Amino acid sequence: MKLGFRSKIYAGLFSLVLIQGLIIFVWISQVMKTSMIEEIKNRGISSGISLSAKIVEPMLAMDFLRMQILVNEAVALEEDILYTFILDAMGNPLVHTFKDGFPVDLKTVNRVSDTQKGSMKLLDTGDQLIYDYAVPVFINQNRLGTLRFGLIRTRAEKMMNQLFLSAVTTIVLSVVLALVVGTLLLNPITRSIRRLHESSEKVARGNLDVKAAPVLKQNCWEIRGCTRTDCPAYQQHHHRCWYLAGTLCPTCVEGDYAKKIASCQQCKVYKKCSGDEIQSLAESFDAMTLSVKDNLSDLENARNVLNEQKLLLQTILDAIPDFVTLQDKDGYYISVNKAFCRLLNKDRDEIVGKQNKDLFLQAHAAQYDQEDRRILETGEPLKKESRIKGKEGVKWLHLIKIPVFESTDSPSGLVASGRDITQVKAVQDQLNHAQKLESIGRLAAGVAHEINTPLGIILGHAQLLLEDVEKDGVVYQDITTIVKQTKICSRIVADLLNFSRTSESEIQRFDIHGVIEDVLDMVEHTFSLNHVDIQTEFSTDPLTVKGDRDKLKQVFINLLNNAFDAIGEKGTIYIQTSRSDDTKDIMISVMDTGHGIAREALEKIFDPFYSTKGPDKGTGLGLSVTFGIIREHRGDIKAYSPPKSKQVQETGAEFVVRLPMDATAEKEGYHGKNSGSG
Repeated sequence: MKLGFRSKIYAGLFSLVLIQGLIIFVWISQVMKTSMIEEIKNRGISSGISLSAKIVEPMLAMDFLRMQILVNEAVALEEDILYTFILDAMGNPLVHTFKDGFPVDLKTVNRVSDTQKGSMKLLDTGDQLIYDYAVPVFINQNRLGTLRFGLIRTRAEKMMNQLFLSAVTTIVLSVVLALVVGTLLLNPITRSIRRLHESSEKVARGNLDVKAAPVLKQNCWEIRGCTRTDCPAYQQHHHRCWYLAGTLCPTCVEGDYAKKIASCQQCKVYKKCSGDEIQSLAESFDAMTLSVKDNLSDLENARNVLNEQKLLLQTILDAIPDFVTLQDKDGYYISVNKAFCRLLNKDRDEIVGKQNKDLFLQAHAAQYDQEDRRILETGEPLKKESRIKGKEGVKWLHLIKIPVFESTDSPSGLVASGRDITQVKAVQDQLNHAQKLESIGRLAAGVAHEINTPLGIILGHAQLLLEDVEKDGVVYQDITTIVKQTKICSRIVADLLNFSRTSESEIQRFDIHGVIEDVLDMVEHTFSLNHVDIQTEFSTDPLTVKGDRDKLKQVFINLLNNAFDAIGEKGTIYIQTSRSDDTKDIMISVMDTGHGIAREALEKIFDPFYSTKGPDKGTGLGLSVTFGIIREHRGDIKAYSPPKSKQVQETGAEFVVRLPMDATAEKEGYHGKNSGSG
């Protein structure tokens, strides 16, 4: 069990007095012991000198009887003297008082020189302690011998014990007196501290109406004869007026304790009513509880107002159709509205306190986290349109994210607002589709008459010729090529018609190198007749895509035909395939050494019916159809003139096609270069 404050004070006071008494006792004992030993030594040597003076004459006369009488008298007169004997100059005993014979060992245990008045040594006989004294006997600078006598320590010990007993008694009386005085002084202090402790425990339990300060005999309104009942200090028996704000005393300064205490210390009420440190502590405690009570009341009112405002704001947010979210700087959702809950098909409790990784797919969550970090680092808002796929199908969202700033310069969170623009996107698609239909509608009749009819005639005559020539001849192979290319032209017309309406594609998984090689097999012979060389630099890894194989063939047929037309005769076409830097996309470059494309034409080259060729050499649909096929495969195409690559300098053009890599085939280890399905 731990000691209380009162017990600790008593224990500390007792220990302090006791330690001080012990220190004094040890010091006095040491001083008394040293003084007593010195006194005994001086007393013994003085007695020895006196006796040695008496035995000089008997020693000169060698009067042994007289010497014996003197030593016997010394032993008889002093009850503390145990023995006495005289040694001659050679150290031989002359007379002694031993009854059982002279102990020979005793004569050499205590020697005294000629320059010493005497010598004292403490001897232990086994039964008792004896102070042995040796005093030289001289006559006219001539040493006759040595006087030795032994003084019993018993008397000296009695004297020392009496002194020690007196010191212990004095110390004990001091300790008792200190405890009595300490009790009288500590009782008021411990009572005040106990009352303050009990009050603090009540405050800890929620009771802020406790009073720890004692009631004064006279209060401020009694001392000053004040009758202002509207004063906050009036009839406040426990709260001192200098702790209260808004008091009406003429000498008081307006404000709280910190502002008015300097002036209150000069007031006669303060001088008369202020107490010691314990009382001031109790008064401060009462003032603190009163202030805490007022602050808690204000906080409770503020909390009620905030709750009302929060409920009102949440009601407003839930009523608007746009979804709104609030995140802290660590990405945790703090608040969301009903629109966002409907978007995720989750309750608010399932969203608040979670991060993106807990609510979205891993790929989407990583993208959202990256965007959030960029906004927090740069402080710049984000505006974008996102395409998401959920249980209800594909949706388009217009999203705005802005950083939230508080007192610091760095953002403390994010506010996101978004709306479903799926219907708007659908209307836009319909408008775009209608514009294409309008353009194609104006051209459809001309295309059917100008292209399909000649193609049908060419195809019919070519097929008739196949029946009239030998199958093993070169002519048969050439006519077969004509039939094949005519069918391709028919497919181009079909693509033109598909440009105005949505059609289903035959989706396959294949290596893009196989598609390019199929196209090269078709055009290489024709190009070589005009001395147009085709050079390829393919990636060593398979570049697998997922899409319509025939449509992508049409893309490269169009690009190669355009390159061939730009060269005319004697030139080179370069084809390169590779992966993008992030290895997620396939890059196909088609370059030529032709006349190139004018800068103003680069911006319009993919528009329908725009052509840089002559009136009788093109319709302007090739690159437009190519652009549509690539966009259908979630890719893009860009034109450069002159080319960016190093193979072609100054003149020519370069078309760079970017297609997404089929990640599924890559994970499964797909290597089918010319495979027709995935």
